[in-house]
Amino acid sequence: MRELVDLGRVMLAIENYKKTEASIEKAAHVAGVSILKMMDILKEHHVTANVEYEDYLKGLKSLQKLW
Repeated sequence: MRELVDLGRVMLAIENYKKTEASIEKAAHVAGVSILKMMDILKEHHVTANVEYEDYLKGLKSLQKLW
């Protein structure tokens, strides 16, 4: 029974992410997994990233500040 509940949470997280109703962080929280694991799950289900170009640039700038 627990496996079915966990699978349901993962499937809900995937659907929310696909509909852009959840960020990858929120989807991971709903699924009860780490962000890295959520990225793997999305890849396994052939879900493309919901990252806008501006978000990509913002992330790149944040990384540059760290280095």
